Amino acid sequence: MSVKCAFLFPGQGSQAKGMGEDFFKNSEIARKMIADASEKTGIDFESLLFTENDNLEKTEFTQPAILLVSAIAHRLFENEMPIKPVYALGHSLGEFSALTAVGALDPIDAVALVNLRGKLMAEACEGQDVGMLVSLGLDDETVEKICQEQRDAGMKVWPVNYNAQGQIVIAGLKPDLQKLEPILKEAKARRAMLLNMSVASHCPLLESATAPLAEKLNEVLKDEFKAPVVSNVTAEKYMSKEEALELLPKQLVSPVLYKQSIAKFDDEIDCYIEFGHGGVLKGLNRKATKKPHFVVSDMQSLANALEEVAKLG
Repeated sequence: MSVKCAFLFPGQGSQAKGMGEDFFKNSEIARKMIADASEKTGIDFESLLFTENDNLEKTEFTQPAILLVSAIAHRLFENEMPIKPVYALGHSLGEFSALTAVGALDPIDAVALVNLRGKLMAEACEGQDVGMLVSLGLDDETVEKICQEQRDAGMKVWPVNYNAQGQIVIAGLKPDLQKLEPILKEAKARRAMLLNMSVASHCPLLESATAPLAEKLNEVLKDEFKAPVVSNVTAEKYMSKEEALELLPKQLVSPVLYKQSIAKFDDEIDCYIEFGHGGVLKGLNRKATKKPHFVVSDMQSLANALEEVAKLG
């Protein structure tokens, strides 16, 4: 098949009760992957994903849950249409899902890895009142300048997720983020709103998590990339274990260059395929690209994506 696809994988914030349930009900592959992940981690993923509970919003559970559903969606797609992507790209946590799609991480090992990543992030933030805030309607330079000025004044706030034009997420100490809200609004932000996050991702507050994550990565990463992954840290492609070992610990303390990555490689592909719940990245990409974007989140959307991609090929 000649179609050139980019595989996309969402990060935290895409989780919801019931995600992956349609796969579970209709696919033996999905049931086995959920059982294997539960055995590997000691997490009851059936309960975590399909019943009302508080754990799904806790970072150490959110991350493996999202990755597992993304990995199932990708596996089911690949079984029907085994195409090699031009590249794989994930948003934050989604970069680990991307690594499973190109063969550099076993999906079940990856579930356990991001369970650890979530624990390390929570531990790094323990005892600090941290959070994240989204700014809408301001350009990058304005947000960066405001955050720099406030850091110079002693506040701990950093721009960390460059999601889309005019949408930047800022991480830091929650009291400082609350002080930042009126400053952003005075600068004509359309909205400045605290997010429901228990960690401060992609900023220096997570420095203590980098070394133990690197140690675990060295154990589980394989030097078997069948396609490149785009780094959140550099917005450049990489294709080796050595590069991944350098970039993924840095990802914890560096901004996610998502919109820059989409812009940089959009000309290389015919379509985007997003694996996982929610279609969050489709929403971010709406203004950034005119290329078709398919979301694989349940059996019906899987069938639709297979049909539409086949037409392009």
